[in-house]
Amino acid sequence: MRLSALWLNSWITALNNHLWQSTLVVGIAWTLALVLRSNHARTRYWVWMAASIKFIVPFSLFIAAGERLRSIMTPSIETPALTATISQVTEPFSQLQFFPAAATGPAFQASDWVRLILVSLWALGSALVAFSWLRRWRQIRAAMQGATPQSIRVGVPVLSSQSLLEPGVFGIVRPVLLLPEGILDRLTGAQLEAILAHEMCHVRRRDNLTFAFHMLVETLFWFHPLVWWIQGRLVEERELACDEAVLESGNEAEAYAEGILNVCKLYVESPVACAAGVSGGDLTKRMARIMTEQVGRNLGWAQKLVLCIAGLAAVTMPVAFGLSHGGVGKTEFQVTPKDVKLPAFEVVSIKPNQASDDRMMFMMTPDGLSATGTPMGMILRQAFGLEDDWIFGKPGWVQQDKFDLQAKVEASDAPTLKKLTPDQRFSMLLPVLEERLNLKYHHETREMPVYILVTARGGTKLKPAALEVPNAAVAPGANKGPMRRSILLDGPGHLESQGTNLGLLVHELSQTLGRTVVDKTGLTGNYDYTLSWTPENGPTTDTAGPSLFTAVQEQLGLKLETEKEPVEVVVIDHIDKPSAN
Repeated sequence: MRLSALWLNSWITALNNHLWQSTLVVGIAWTLALVLRSNHARTRYWVWMAASIKFIVPFSLFIAAGERLRSIMTPSIETPALTATISQVTEPFSQLQFFPAAATGPAFQASDWVRLILVSLWALGSALVAFSWLRRWRQIRAAMQGATPQSIRVGVPVLSSQSLLEPGVFGIVRPVLLLPEGILDRLTGAQLEAILAHEMCHVRRRDNLTFAFHMLVETLFWFHPLVWWIQGRLVEERELACDEAVLESGNEAEAYAEGILNVCKLYVESPVACAAGVSGGDLTKRMARIMTEQVGRNLGWAQKLVLCIAGLAAVTMPVAFGLSHGGVGKTEFQVTPKDVKLPAFEVVSIKPNQASDDRMMFMMTPDGLSATGTPMGMILRQAFGLEDDWIFGKPGWVQQDKFDLQAKVEASDAPTLKKLTPDQRFSMLLPVLEERLNLKYHHETREMPVYILVTARGGTKLKPAALEVPNAAVAPGANKGPMRRSILLDGPGHLESQGTNLGLLVHELSQTLGRTVVDKTGLTGNYDYTLSWTPENGPTTDTAGPSLFTAVQEQLGLKLETEKEPVEVVVIDHIDKPSAN
C-alpha cells in the first residue's frame, strides 16, 4: 500500500518540531547541570534523565491537555502574546509540503520510493541498534550461565562467575550481583566492602531501569547525536553519585580508590550501560574526587527554586499554549448545535453545468438549496463550513468544473427548514455528498498559517447597523419593514455591508486573500460599512487606492495579523465526479 503524502508531510512536521523541542530541553539541561556542578551528582543525573524522557514525551500531549481544559472552561482564556511566543519557540516548523501529494493512479510514484527509503532507513537503524544491545546482553547472559551462588549478604542474590566481567548488577526487575571468581583473593576486605557498597547504590537507585529507558530512546532516535551525548553524561553522573554515596557511608577513600583501580586492571567493563558496574565514567576525574573526598553540596533554596521553575515551565508552557491557543478549527465555522436534528433532503439533483456563460448562483430556497454553474469546491466549502485552504486532497476537477445542484426537503419539513441558519442548511449537504458522490474524508490537526482579524489601535470604525432601514415604497407614517442584511461585492476592490456581522466580512476576506481569516475582535454586532481597496493585480498608478490590509485598518479600524494556528482541517480521501446521467 502506498504511503500517504499528506500523512507523511504532517508526520515530518510534527517530528521536526518534536526534535527541536527535545534539543531545546537538552540545552536547558546542560545549563542546569552547569549551575548545579557543585551539588550532588544524583541531582544532575536526574536533570539529564529528564532530557532523555523528553525524547519520548512530546509537548503535543500537554498541548492537547490544555485544549481539552479549554473546551470545558467558560469563558475561554485568550492570551495571544503568550501564545505567539510559545508557538515561535516550541513549534518553529509549520505544515510544509516536503513531498507532493501523489496523483491518483496505480503507478508507483518516485516520491513513494523516497518515502519508503526514509522509513526503511529509520527502521534499519533502529534494528541495528537493538541488535547491538541484544548481542551485548547475550554476553552477560553467557557469563551468568553456570554462575554459583555466594553466601555474601548484601540485600540481593550474589553469584560468582568464571568470566572476567567486572563486578556488576545485572537484571532490572530482579537484580543480582555478579562477581568474578577469585575477586575475594585479589581485593582487601576494605576494598571489597567499598566495591560492594558502590554496587548496592546502583541497586537502590534503580540505575539499570533508568538506563534501559535511555537505551529505548537511543534505539528510536539513533540519528540524533545529542541522544548519545546524553548517555555519556548519565554514565558519568551515575558513577559520581555512587562514589559520593560510598564516601558518605564512611568507607575509606584510599581503599575505595585502590579497589576501583584493581578492578579496572583485572576485569573487563560491563558491555551494556543498563548493567551497572564500577568502572564507568571519567576514571581520572573520579579518582581525583575520591582521594580529595569531594562530595557535592545539598541544594540551596536558590537551586531548588531554579529546578522547580524549570520543571513547572516544561509542563505548564505547552498546557498554557493549548489552553490559550486552542484550536480554531471546524467549530469556528460550523455552528450547528449537536442537539439540533436537521431534516434530510428528499430530492437531490447534481449534474454538470451545460451553460456556455460564466453565470454562477448559489442560493437558499424555501424548500432547500439551489446552485447553478457552481464549482464543486464551493459546494464542499459550504458543506464543511471551512474555507478552501483548510480542505486538502481535492482533485483538480473540484475547482475547475461547474455543476448545477437542486436539493429539496419534503413539504412537511419546510417549516423546520425556515428556522435553520444558513450554516445549518449548508451542513445538510454533507450526507448528500457522502451518498451521491461517495465522498470519503477524515479530519487532521495541522499547524496552518492564518490571518487574525483584531481591533486596531484607536478602536474600531465600524458603524452599528440602524434598527430599521427606510423603505421608499412605504407611505409616510406607515410601519417600516424589518432591517435588511446584505453584503455586496461591487466589482473587484469594493465591498458594502448593510447590517451584517463580521462573519460575512471574514468569509469575503478569506476568499480574497486565499487564506483563512479568524475573527478575534470580540465584536458580535451588525454593522454598516464600505471597504474599498486596490486588488493585487489592479492598477499601480499614483491614483491607485490602498492595499486590502491598509484599507481594513484605515477604513474599518481593524487589523490583519499573520499567525500559525493548530487547526482541524479536512482531507478528502475520495470523491466521484458527477456525471450527466
